[in-house]
Amino acid sequence: MAAQMTTAEQHDWHVGNLKRHAVSRRNFLAGSAAAAAAAGVGNLAFSGIAYAADAPLAVGGRHVSFGSDAASQLRFSAQLSRNPGSAKVFLDHGPTPALGATTVAEVRNLISQVPISSGGILGAEQFYVHAPVDGLPSRLPHFYRWRTSDGHVTDVRSAAPALGRGRSAPFRFTMMGDQGVDETPSKPAGLKAGDYDDLYYKADNQPSVKHAANIVNQIAARNGAFHILAGDIAYADPSGAGKPPNFVPSGSAPSGFDKFNPYVWDGYFAAIEKSASRTPWMFATGNHDMEALYSPNGYGGHAKRLDQPSNGPAGCPSVYSVVYGNVAVLSLDANDVSYEITANTGYSGGRQNSWVASSLAKFRADPNIDFIVCFFHHCAYSTTDSHASDGGVRAAWSKLFDQYQVDAVFQAHNHIFERTDPIRNNQPRKAAPDRSTVSAKTDGTVYYTVGGGGRPRYGFQPGESESYRGNVVKDNTVPNSYVWTPDGQKKAESVEWSRVRFRNYSFISIDVTPGIPGLTRSRMDISAIDEYGREFDKLTFTRAIEIGGIPFGS
Repeated sequence: MAAQMTTAEQHDWHVGNLKRHAVSRRNFLAGSAAAAAAAGVGNLAFSGIAYAADAPLAVGGRHVSFGSDAASQLRFSAQLSRNPGSAKVFLDHGPTPALGATTVAEVRNLISQVPISSGGILGAEQFYVHAPVDGLPSRLPHFYRWRTSDGHVTDVRSAAPALGRGRSAPFRFTMMGDQGVDETPSKPAGLKAGDYDDLYYKADNQPSVKHAANIVNQIAARNGAFHILAGDIAYADPSGAGKPPNFVPSGSAPSGFDKFNPYVWDGYFAAIEKSASRTPWMFATGNHDMEALYSPNGYGGHAKRLDQPSNGPAGCPSVYSVVYGNVAVLSLDANDVSYEITANTGYSGGRQNSWVASSLAKFRADPNIDFIVCFFHHCAYSTTDSHASDGGVRAAWSKLFDQYQVDAVFQAHNHIFERTDPIRNNQPRKAAPDRSTVSAKTDGTVYYTVGGGGRPRYGFQPGESESYRGNVVKDNTVPNSYVWTPDGQKKAESVEWSRVRFRNYSFISIDVTPGIPGLTRSRMDISAIDEYGREFDKLTFTRAIEIGGIPFGS
């Protein structure tokens, strides 16, 4: 029965199960035999700080995002080490390191009660603080610090809202997916490596290397204007099927359940703070982000932890758009359209697809927008042995991408790097080897799979070779890939669109150079970079600037 339930139905089942095994708040907080509540925050940044009303209140895991108007709004978030009680938390901020303004933060309390596979309840009570700041000048740094009324003060850092719409300046942003955490959560005590972290290594996965940290370090070093993550964020739910949650200390979840440990999120925010406290991080949701413990549709926990733009369709919290300079960026939720993992398939009732169509039409008609990119989790085009291509994503959006000349699509889900040739009408239109130039208007859309953010790697199809700079194969045909069909089956397909394939950990860096109307084309260079900073693929996208319907630019 569980296999046929939606995420919303899984949540209802979970609530009913808790009612049959009731846990009082007193027992939950005390950690009695009936409620094995874990005390403290589950990451090393808060080590030594007790979960107690009289313990020092600390702020950590700082992360920043854009508001709905990215050019004038920033959203500041962080995690508290304990229940603040009567203490208040403030965001001090201003246009210089001297700050000058203060905003009282909103505290969001997230209570999690997760049945333990061996009996009892794992309880977690987490506190997140959020402070919106509006009316900011575009692209100028805004300085901030977190402060509590009982004396804790963080260092001063800065972030910047987006560049205003148009072609005024070049900029850079970065992207990857499938990140997770390197460190084994400290809560509850006694966890073994490999259950709620990235340490479930295969023989060739270099268990001594912290790959997720390497990627974060590289992203921080690139100093981009913003970063986007195409789903499967922290892996607090390592099962990823949208099923009722079970905490499993070690091993697999019982049939019909997902493993879940809410404390994984503590370690995640600590791990990305180096970059995310200075650079807005924007998230799409993947199958491991459907946490059925939280309503609605498994996304209620994200609403407590994250602040995302709210300019998308109603009821779709990870669907939104951001405009930065001459680039429109759309975050989509592929869980809504997936044929492979169907716990949330159809949850938007078609609202997302209508929004995608209207948004793409709006941005392609905007004379100040040159490039459109979309990012989401499940892959429309990929050839790995684990998930390959999702026909539901193709059916929902590929024709819209064709119609509105979407330049690049950023996907994850498959823990590798793969880049296609430009595709239109499900077929490659032009060979695009390393260091070549393409145009969405004449050539089609290029699809990237960038799922090497930290989780152990997948493989390609049997007999399928990697192909990248310095290791290019002569024939890029993949005769034995597959695509998921509406009945949840794999349909074999031979493809000729897979141009670059790379198994190791990686991300992409996107450099945008606006053109000069009447003189030069706008340019977007997308570089694929491994965890040690080595570039192994680069593609240049161009678009002529039209004036009065006439294209200009060489």
